[in-house]
Amino acid sequence: MPHGDHVPVLLQEAVAALAVRRDGIYVDGTFGRGGHSLRILDALGPRGRLIALDRDPSAEAMAREWTDSRFHFHRAWFSTLPEVLAREHIDRIDGVLLDLGIASPQIDEPERGFSFRTDGSLDMRMDPSRGDSAAQWLASASEAELKGVIADYGEERFAQQIARAIVASRAHEPITRTRQLAAIVAKALGARARGDRSQDPATRTFQAVRIHVNQELQELSLALEAVLQRLAAGGRLAVISFHSLEDRLVKQFFRRHSLPFEGDARLARLAIASDSLPQPPLKLVGRAVRAGDVEVAANPRARSATMRVAERTGAALT
Repeated sequence: MPHGDHVPVLLQEAVAALAVRRDGIYVDGTFGRGGHSLRILDALGPRGRLIALDRDPSAEAMAREWTDSRFHFHRAWFSTLPEVLAREHIDRIDGVLLDLGIASPQIDEPERGFSFRTDGSLDMRMDPSRGDSAAQWLASASEAELKGVIADYGEERFAQQIARAIVASRAHEPITRTRQLAAIVAKALGARARGDRSQDPATRTFQAVRIHVNQELQELSLALEAVLQRLAAGGRLAVISFHSLEDRLVKQFFRRHSLPFEGDARLARLAIASDSLPQPPLKLVGRAVRAGDVEVAANPRARSATMRVAERTGAALT
């Protein structure tokens, strides 16, 4: 069961965080190239089960080669977890791993359009069978919409200039190639100073377009809620994120569901004895985990990874 050229990030830490029970039922919500799934299977006993999801057709092709009877794969977005579990006749699960990174082969394959380092078709879809490609969206989005996406999802302070440049450029010819978009962004920014001079000017714009095209933050929000509904008491949720938008969303979700009254500051000021407070449905497990120097040296893409872990309590959901 190889996982090709993709090196899974925080492999040991993620599987340890799940505290895998040999007879448990686990979900790898982002199969990728199977690195984390393989290690989870190693920790499971003969009666354990692993359900894996991924929307990428190349991930599906790899998963279909696996013959372990404990393993079932579904080509699906991870927000559809309730439907997947229903098809598997599973009510409760003992752990879920969400690795939100892009698989290395996706980045390294030019025609997927995820990277500007080599020229390729400007697609960026994790599921090429669904929704508009990046090129299609760039061709139809208004300048205001472009600015909003680039500013919000790329945290790009020059979003207005970039949006204006995209609109001006597409008036002359369609924007269909990765290097073409990167050149437009670079020209729009010119010699403007950046906080990180080692970062390519197009990095934030590419991140923003990819997040928008794949509905990544919406998917994550839906998935977190779905997992909370299905986790058994004592079950763990581990999420590995790669940029501040994802990590902030996960951190806020964990915090909200690990405090009484979902952390409502107004209720927290009421004179209620601590032992009378309702138990929240989640409890935090340790602090955020980041890749160590050795892993980053071996796999530079791990440098931005952050893992947060929470455990389901026995409290009822409100």
